[in-house]
Amino acid sequence: MLLKLLGWVVRVGLLLAGLVFFASLLAAGLLVLLVWLLRALWAKLTGQPVSPWTFQVNRQAVWQRFNQGGFGQSGRAAPTPGSVVDVAATDVTEVTDVEPKRITPR
Repeated sequence: MLLKLLGWVVRVGLLLAGLVFFASLLAAGLLVLLVWLLRALWAKLTGQPVSPWTFQVNRQAVWQRFNQGGFGQSGRAAPTPGSVVDVAATDVTEVTDVEPKRITPR
C-alpha cells in the first residue's frame, strides 16, 4: 500500500515538474514574441523597415581559418617548396622485422 502511494506521489511530482517546464518554455517564447512585436511596432512608427532577427555567419573567414594550416594547427603557415632543407630518403620496400604467423587448424 505504501509503495503504491509513493509511486503515485512520484508520478504526480513528475507531472507537475513537466507542466512547470512547459509553462516556462511557453512564457519565454511569449516574451521573445512580445519583444519582437514591440520592435516591429517601433520600426513602423519611426518609418524604418522591419528587419528580421538573423544570425550572420562570415563563411569566408571560417574557410580561411580552416584552410590555412589544416585543422587544429592555427598559427602555422603551410610549408613552401623551398623550405625543406634536408631529407634522408630510405627504401621502405624491404621489411625485415616481421615474423609470419603460423595458423594451426583445429
